[in-house]
Amino acid sequence: MTSDPFFADGGLRRGRLGTAHLVFFTVAASAPLTVLGGGVTTMYAVSGNIGAALGYVLIAVVLAVFATGYAAMSRYVANAGAFYAYIANGLGRAGGVAGSAVALVAYNAIQIGLYGLIGAILKDFLSAKAGIDLAWWIWALVAWAVVGLLGVLRIDLNATVLAILLVLECIVVVIFDVVSLAHPADGAITADGISPGKLFGVGFGAVLAFTIASFTGFESGAIYSEEVKDPRRTVARATYIAVAFTGLFYAFSAWALTVLTGPGNAQQATTEAGPGVVFGALDQYAGTIVADIANVLFITSVLAALLSFHNGVARYLFALGRERVLPRFLGATSSRSGAPVAGSLVQSGLAVVVFLAFAVAGRDPVIDLFTWLSGAAAVGVVLLMTLTSAAVVGFFRSRPGPETRWQRSVAPALGTVLLGAVLLVLLVNFDALLAPDTASYLKWLLPALPVAAGIVGLIWGAVLRAARPDTYARIGRVAEQGFHEPGLHPSPEPDSRVAAGRQ
Repeated sequence: MTSDPFFADGGLRRGRLGTAHLVFFTVAASAPLTVLGGGVTTMYAVSGNIGAALGYVLIAVVLAVFATGYAAMSRYVANAGAFYAYIANGLGRAGGVAGSAVALVAYNAIQIGLYGLIGAILKDFLSAKAGIDLAWWIWALVAWAVVGLLGVLRIDLNATVLAILLVLECIVVVIFDVVSLAHPADGAITADGISPGKLFGVGFGAVLAFTIASFTGFESGAIYSEEVKDPRRTVARATYIAVAFTGLFYAFSAWALTVLTGPGNAQQATTEAGPGVVFGALDQYAGTIVADIANVLFITSVLAALLSFHNGVARYLFALGRERVLPRFLGATSSRSGAPVAGSLVQSGLAVVVFLAFAVAGRDPVIDLFTWLSGAAAVGVVLLMTLTSAAVVGFFRSRPGPETRWQRSVAPALGTVLLGAVLLVLLVNFDALLAPDTASYLKWLLPALPVAAGIVGLIWGAVLRAARPDTYARIGRVAEQGFHEPGLHPSPEPDSRVAAGRQ
């Protein structure tokens, strides 16, 4: 493979990303304009919960507790496999392989599901504005080609693209917020939409399900830990910034929507108009040009999320290929850009097969492809964060360091309990993420997918331990540059195979 000028067996390019780059990747993954236009409106329509805006603050607090231990461990663990490496170094290598399987299912699911969403909104927008009436999957193919191309280019170029798109869509959301506060229902701004008493009532479970899904991607900073300028600080800073920004920004915008419609009318308005509540208000109060720009940025918002998740999956595949957990060729990088080109191409191949299969089957790109896969992804990501929080406790249990007791054990343990509770609520209320007429078996099959993947991964980890001990010893290894503990591995299993993995 090294004879090919495009491929190399070397690592990812180091030192190309700073804190700002990681913030763009993580926030772009959750797609603020998509959250407002799709997630927030659907949350009000389904839950009927007047105080739902505070759900974003509540989940942000839970994620901040999680981020405390996650950030502390990020100073020691730099691996493009992110959660895979964290779990391997905290709960054991077989657990790490299980985590990698959950991650691959979850992040592939949300990335592929987004092709259905972008195909549908491109079809509707271009049909209305330009009279071009093509099938959704053709537009999905266009987006797929763009994402696939960017995925094999320099990571800092990707970050620049995401930064531009993210700033523009945030400006549109701010315009909506200003418009909403300037034109309140009944002429008065009310705080009912951010009243704690309103949140803990009807539809609370559905609110948590939608809000946690909106944060999917905030945790992806660790995926780029081998490419940052300062591995010990950058991931932690970016994660804290992403949690604080998205939590407050989404909560404020969700409250602004209730000001516009009136808290008591939010459910009816969003049920009848959906995203039209947002874009209709922009059209009415900010002008058609602003509304059209907002619609274009709605599309680019989804494109930015597609690119962010694509990069994440490619790096997971790279890490697993490099460590021989999956076929070795996945560890190949581009000799020109340093991008994980093999993982990128495999992810692109899987994505096109799946979304075209949905098209051939005649399934709806949003109601079926997007909602099914994004729901499964939300379960997978929360499960991953729960395991990772537990792994932080295991990692620091017998490892001395400057971290406080809060960082080493209290916050990670509390985060494990809180995330476990969120996972339970998400599973119980999973049907809230699906259309009412969705087949009943999908309400348990979809959330079972990441769980089943974890079980398969755990079995594969056990097989590797018995049949390929050298490979098993390399699982979850840490990038050596910039760290005092090269070859860092889990505390458990301190046998000769650990030493072999450090060579």
